[in-house]
Amino acid sequence: MARLVPARPVPRGRTTVSCPPPSLPTTKADVAAPDYRIDGFEAASDRVQDDFETVTLCDDMYAGLAAHHTVNGRESFLLFYDGAAVWDVPGTAEYIGMHIERDLDERTFTFEVSRQPTVPLAQNWLITRGCPPEGIEPDRSVGPRPADALTARLEDQLRYNAEGRYTLLDQYTHNPGTFQGGVAVSILLYDAHPDAMEKPYRLFLEETGPSFETYTVREGAFPTAEAADEWLNTRDTPLPLAPELPGALGRLAAAARGRSITAVTPSPSPDAPETAPAPAPGGARTRGGRA
Repeated sequence: MARLVPARPVPRGRTTVSCPPPSLPTTKADVAAPDYRIDGFEAASDRVQDDFETVTLCDDMYAGLAAHHTVNGRESFLLFYDGAAVWDVPGTAEYIGMHIERDLDERTFTFEVSRQPTVPLAQNWLITRGCPPEGIEPDRSVGPRPADALTARLEDQLRYNAEGRYTLLDQYTHNPGTFQGGVAVSILLYDAHPDAMEKPYRLFLEETGPSFETYTVREGAFPTAEAADEWLNTRDTPLPLAPELPGALGRLAAAARGRSITAVTPSPSPDAPETAPAPAPGGARTRGGRA
């Protein structure tokens, strides 16, 4: 497939879904309102308007993790944590990527949105739509840290993979919504990389402990989806770890990670869109902002 499959399809038309009442405990901290930058614009069609109202129905529960706005005003790339996801269907993915495009002449906008189980997959969805990788990095000083180098490498592998390498087959997010339990995310992907032919079904496990100080990511390799499901259900043997694949991905990921760690803004290439200042990400108990 050319694109990752959204973990949950966006509903069409108006909906009767209600947001969690503010009195209920949530994982959302006090954060700034989403910056859609559509003041003075109208939806390009009634369907776009209906879809946008559906997607943003509970956006007071969104924690902004990162945003990139092009200087020409035509595009915005937004990354959110959805604090209302813990009150949705069990297993619902908690991260939202949104791409807004504006017609400056007609003063209209359209948008795409995708719900993803982890930050790297949401970033990859945005990157494949033209967002510069360095433009959608959450604040690394907030929230849990990768527990080890393997976790950082696997996140980069998901974040910077070429469009079409992975197909998302299934995912489940276990978040009890309390400070007593951690968060565990399981993701089943089909890996189209030639070196993964023998065991193309990859199970990524992201686990954050109750302290929310660090998290780990591990990748298991299986010959079939059924084998991955069986292991996940029983876990009576160690996870069969996938080998590191050679290639340019590691160099690209290391370079991008180096840019974010040193906080140096790279000079844009002549063909790349310029970057407008984006609002600072908010604090929430999420991968991009757990306190």
